[in-house]
Amino acid sequence: MSHPIDAAFLKKLVPISSLNAENIEDLLEKVKTETIPRGKFLFKQGDMDKTHVYLVEGEIELLNDKKTVKTLEAGSSEAHHPIAHSFPRSVSARARTPVTVIHVNSDMLDIMLTWDQTGSYQVESLDESDDGDSSDWMTRILQTRAFHRIPPSNIQALFMRMEPVNVKAGDVIIQQDDPGDYFYIIKEGRCLVTRSTPANPKGVKLATLGVGDSFGEEALISDSTRNATVTMLTNGSLMRLNKEDFNSLLNEPLLRWIDYDEARRIVEDGGLWLDVRLPDEYKAGHVRGSINIPLIFLRMKANSLDKDKRYVIYCDTGRRSSAASFLLNEKNIESFVLKGGIDTADPADIEQGEG
Repeated sequence: MSHPIDAAFLKKLVPISSLNAENIEDLLEKVKTETIPRGKFLFKQGDMDKTHVYLVEGEIELLNDKKTVKTLEAGSSEAHHPIAHSFPRSVSARARTPVTVIHVNSDMLDIMLTWDQTGSYQVESLDESDDGDSSDWMTRILQTRAFHRIPPSNIQALFMRMEPVNVKAGDVIIQQDDPGDYFYIIKEGRCLVTRSTPANPKGVKLATLGVGDSFGEEALISDSTRNATVTMLTNGSLMRLNKEDFNSLLNEPLLRWIDYDEARRIVEDGGLWLDVRLPDEYKAGHVRGSINIPLIFLRMKANSLDKDKRYVIYCDTGRRSSAASFLLNEKNIESFVLKGGIDTADPADIEQGEG
């Protein structure tokens, strides 16, 4: 690529040009560059990808229902603006020549602009680290599908209210059976999630978490005690959000509560039932055709689920299923919570014993 992507180039772009020099340098580390062959699409009409896309090299055409409505050439004054920036995309963008574009996460840019213009925070203060990869923690969180449903004002408040916590290898961040107080995001380092049982009092390994992963939501959502212990494997840094802010800013906007009739329509349209109760509860009676993954194991087994499917989650009251829905939303798996739990199901749809 002949055109360098540096701070001077970003300074020409709208609205990036309004950021101060420090934040432009910080943003430079998060810009993603992509080369697209002639005839390929940058994005398509109706897409919901929340990114600012800028043309760096080459020429593109914008299409409305397959009809070209405009062409755009790199270096023009119009190319200083993001390409057809609206959600959902009002047009498709296709490369007329081989092109180079850059992508900037729209939510992150909006947060930077807000902090910069209010003078209330420096983004770099959230991203300082000796580990180059760890600066991606905010990017990873913002790129999850879950955050696309959170109002921008909530996202702004969320990052403003988070507290940084420096930790060392061996530190116990949350202890099984303690009351829930904070939601955590890993900014730097790795940690181990374990759960003790009568048969394994030292703890059974459930998961290893790294930069951008989060934990601690289950107890906050269900208003119960911690169901596992989280211990740092390395030195690191965490961002934490207290219970009240978590529930008002992050949890409630993410949950999609539906009644049984709507749930059944989703399943009939290709969705799947997901029962997050314990195996013994499931055996006693469950919705016919449902999958059983107890909440405590869902973090470990979530990657086995089909991300192209929609899941209707249920338990007995809605507490465990809402915690499960939050977890799946973070992993870009679309989910809904059955209001009232299994007791709202049609008795004819309940199967006794093994499924």
